[in-house]
Formats: sequence, structure tokens, C-alpha cells
Amino acid sequence: MEKYIHRPGIFWIGIILLVVPGLVHAYLLMPFPGSQDLNAITVCYYLEKIVNPLRLIGLIFIVWYLYKFYNKNTKRGRWVKAIVFILCLCSFYITDYMYKAETMFKETQAAKFANGLNNKVPLNYLVVGVVNNGVAKAYPVIYLGYHHKVQDNVGGQPVLVTYCTMCRTGRVYNPVVNGKRQNFRLVGARHYNAIIEDESTRTWWYQATGNAAVGKLKGQHLQELPYEQLTLGAWLQKHPTSMIMQPDKLYAPDYADLKNYDRVQAIDKDSTLKNKDSLIRKSWVIGVIINGQAKAYDWRHIHNKRLLNDEFNHNSLLIGIEKDSLSYHVWNTTVNGKTFHFDLNKDEQLTDKETASVWDWDGLCIAGTQKGQRLTKVQAYQEYWHSWKHFHPATTFWKGGQIEPTVAMIY
Repeated sequence: MEKYIHRPGIFWIGIILLVVPGLVHAYLLMPFPGSQDLNAITVCYYLEKIVNPLRLIGLIFIVWYLYKFYNKNTKRGRWVKAIVFILCLCSFYITDYMYKAETMFKETQAAKFANGLNNKVPLNYLVVGVVNNGVAKAYPVIYLGYHHKVQDNVGGQPVLVTYCTMCRTGRVYNPVVNGKRQNFRLVGARHYNAIIEDESTRTWWYQATGNAAVGKLKGQHLQELPYEQLTLGAWLQKHPTSMIMQPDKLYAPDYADLKNYDRVQAIDKDSTLKNKDSLIRKSWVIGVIINGQAKAYDWRHIHNKRLLNDEFNHNSLLIGIEKDSLSYHVWNTTVNGKTFHFDLNKDEQLTDKETASVWDWDGLCIAGTQKGQRLTKVQAYQEYWHSWKHFHPATTFWKGGQIEPTVAMIY
């Protein structure tokens, strides 16, 4: 009868319910080995909803066992269960704090901005620049990379400025969903891309695409807003009255961890890879999407050429990287029905081959027969190859004159 009453299984079921769901959830939502390659976003979404109820059930089992049966254990048995329970509390700290995205990467609660005269951000830092209603703002990538998102307004337009360092993806979205401005939280990552959740519907959105992956609004898309990625110096040349986001002193050590993130490729850090032209997972590409079709350009080869005149999906494009080696642009080069092709002159200015007119790096013709004309900007993205290929599996790829429908990656 005594053996029948003493049921250690109750305790161990409680421990499993208290620990395992949280560990699985943390594993799937953080970049642990193998976790990001699983197609498990739906599992993650619904698992998050039941983790705490399962924990509560598990805790009830444990409390019940401790109240009814704990004293019936041997001294050794009591010690074992006490130690296991303490380890459970440690597990809770790991899953709900140490490896919880929104506590690891806090959003600055008081984003401060300064004009060019009072700015403390180095001019060679990369920024995500946004313009609306004549108002320009610049968000340094090194700060965005830690915070992952800044929720702000530019010229009266609500903006959700985002950056994911695992994908090297900067994106700017309109945070108004179904007529209501949403507050977004960082959930974690899937396929090495940040997942964000809106406050009202609890839908999960991919940062790299703005697509609702799971939840009430699954299948919808956040409205993307135009932006540019370039150095702060290049941005201020175009927008001298721009406001610039300043660093939050609370997160100075976290910003320091991203030193040189915005300028050194992973392939250049790898001493084992002799051919620096190899395409690896974290090779940089410039990506464009024209009428639903995607194309990626190898950054290293574009950097060597500086300018590329290209044709993609019935559009004439110009892809260019400025002298600072970091600021890039893509334009449609058809103006008033006439297509232009470009070279760089000795003064680092863009000149078209058709009329020898001179154009600046904002796409404006500043001298020649086309003076006053402007090239149309094409939204383009600098991204890691593994991310671009995952979210655009049908992409074509340009590498130094070669165009391939898809290519493999080295490790």
C-alpha cells in the first residue's frame, strides 16, 4: 500500500511539463545549431501559447507531490528531487531571460536625434536613411543591429525601422495594420531572420519580407517604405538637414560588440579560405525585386566594377557603389522613354554615354543636355546570400558577368 501511495512519476511528469516545452521553444526561436534550418514557425507560434499553461500544470503536479509524498522519500531521494527542482529554476532563467530575444536585444525607449552640427555619430558609419514630406532621418546600422527595431515617425509618417544582423537585412515598414498603429516586439528568429509580433493580433512577421508567417493575419504583408543604406557622410551630402539617431549610453557595450560589422565581410576574416571570390553563406549581395522577380548581384564584383549597366525583367538598371566602398544605389535608367548607359569620369561623377551629361549620386543630372532630369530610384537591399536565397528561392544571380538561376553556397 505504501508503494502504491508513493508515486514519483507525478513529480517527474511535473518536471517535464515545467522544463521541456520552454527549452524546445527557446531552442527553436534562437540560432542554436540546427534549429534555424527547421520549418517550425507554426510549431513555435502555438507552442508559445501553451508553454506557460503547461508549466502551471507541471507546477501543480510538483506541489501536489511535494505536499503528499515528499516526506516518504529516502534522504537521498529528497536531495535528488530538491536539486532537480533548483535546476528547473535555472532552466527557467535560461529560457525566459538569458536566451529570450526581447530581453537580449532591448529596444531603446528614448531614441535621441541630433542635427549635423550636434551629431556624435562618425560619418563613416552605415545608416538606414528615410525621407518623408521633406523630413530626413538617419538610423545608424550599428545601433539598429543591436536593437533590431526602432519605432518612430518621419515627417508625420509612422515608421518601423528594422535591421537583422543574422541576415544583414535592413527594412522599413509602415507599422499601421488594418488602420491601427501597432507596437511590435521582437519574438526571436526563424531561418536566421528576426521575427516580430504586433501587439493587437499577435501575428508573427518576417523582418526580411514583412510577410505575416503565422497568426490571425497570416498571408498579409506590412507596407514597405522606401529607404537607402549608405554612409552617414554620403547621406548628409544628399540631406544636410537630416536628423541622426544618437547612441543610447545604456547600450554602449552592445554597440561595441558590432564594431566593424558594417564594413568587413565574413569572407575577409576567414584565413582558411584562399579564394576570396568564393560565394559563402555570408557573402554580401545587392538584391532587387522587379515586378515580382528577384535578382542578386555579388557585392565584391560590383565593388570592383563600381558601376554596372544591366537589364532585368524589361527594366534598364544602373547599380553603383560610391568611392567610400559602402554606399550603394540602384536606378532605372530610362528617362522620358530614352535609356541611358553610364560610366564614371575622372572626378567620380556619373556620365551617360548617350549625351555625356553629368549626374550626381542622387540620380540627378547636374550638367549637360539632360540637366534637371532625374533617374528613378529602385529599392535595393544589401543582404547575406543565404538570406536572400532563402526568401527568394527563384532568384537569378549575377557574378562578374555570369548570370545563373541559382548557385550553391560554400558552408
